[in-house]
Amino acid sequence: MDGWLTAGGRKLVLGMVHLSPLPGTPFHEDGSFGRTLDTAVRSARALYEGGADGCLIQTVDRVYTVDEESDPARTVAMGLITRAVAEATDERFHIGVQLMRNALTASLAVAKVAGGGYIRAGALVGQTLTAHGMVRADPLRVMEYRRRIGAEHIRIIAEIDSMHFRWSDGQKTTAEVARAARAVGADAVSLCHPDEDTALGMIASVREAAPGLPVILAGHTRHENAARLMAAADGAFVGTCLERDGWGGEIDRDRVAEYVDIVRRLER
Repeated sequence: MDGWLTAGGRKLVLGMVHLSPLPGTPFHEDGSFGRTLDTAVRSARALYEGGADGCLIQTVDRVYTVDEESDPARTVAMGLITRAVAEATDERFHIGVQLMRNALTASLAVAKVAGGGYIRAGALVGQTLTAHGMVRADPLRVMEYRRRIGAEHIRIIAEIDSMHFRWSDGQKTTAEVARAARAVGADAVSLCHPDEDTALGMIASVREAAPGLPVILAGHTRHENAARLMAAADGAFVGTCLERDGWGGEIDRDRVAEYVDIVRRLER
């Protein structure tokens, strides 16, 4: 796993595996977990067979605590799904864990025990206002826990400017947040904007402020703009354009292969 997340190397295509509400959450449908697990594995296999570099398994539980915690049943469910995905793919396929909104220690634990290679942090530094309230980062707790469980090899991709994170008082630029995230131990940062030129400008600002820090697109890529955006970034989290029925649908292998082919042409 060492060295797979690097600036200027292979451009990473990381498909989103969106989960139905898990046990231990208000909108979980009793008896649905088996379907959720099976769908996640099929989507991960579609990504794997389509040539993607990995996936991010992300909870979609509709409502979240703003605290850094996760219900035990929910954490176990995520662990079972992560393990099933690991068993259905292989070590070349990089599996990420994101227990939303910001259960970073639980995500690290799942990745460490169940076969993940990285987590995505909704807020590693600062604070961000969400629909569920203010999410406040606690990087010291996260990094102490990462060391305590021997998970230094689990990479952390920190959101710095995206649909999941906006610096709450608006007093720091995207580049400044990137530097802060790297200072506390982020291995990479993720960002996005629906306007393509704005997104490219954000990437350029991070490149200048934090040389060598990998930049992953957090969203808003699709087949039509992948070549332009991925030429500037080191990778992308890719969701809707790969899903059969729009956001949250099962991933289609052929759509993955088409997207991957666009990206691989940039490396030739």
